[in-house]
Amino acid sequence: MKDLKPKLIELLKQGSCTPRISALAKSLGSLSTTVHYNIKSMEREGIIRSYKAVFDYKKIGEGFCTYVLISLDSAEYKDPGKIAQELARYGQVESVDIITGGWELIIKVRTAGIEEYYEFSKKVLSLKGIGKTQSLNSLMQVKTEFVRL
Repeated sequence: MKDLKPKLIELLKQGSCTPRISALAKSLGSLSTTVHYNIKSMEREGIIRSYKAVFDYKKIGEGFCTYVLISLDSAEYKDPGKIAQELARYGQVESVDIITGGWELIIKVRTAGIEEYYEFSKKVLSLKGIGKTQSLNSLMQVKTEFVRL
């Protein structure tokens, strides 16, 4: 049988999951049709934007997680949103947030290991407009996407 795991993982990361209506209805003690109607309503209203699988990242070769604090070079960029959009294009970047405090951005990066992260940081974190960075490596993730691991 053909191994579709790598392609499925990429699709699931992008939000190609759907809720299990019958399981939700059972948990709520409600009818499936009522649950389905409410979910569709939340999707139309933009409350629910996507459905995503929660992975065991070690098992899919992305077990090295780093949070990177980024300070922008104010002479180059006055709008952190522009560089945030640019960083979001990279497959290793799981999330990008514009933040307050002594830093302008924080990104969450997932790679196979420190060597891959090093290559990523040489290429991406030296982009025009990025002034200073600080990397914080995750030792163990306990909860993600509201799911306890």
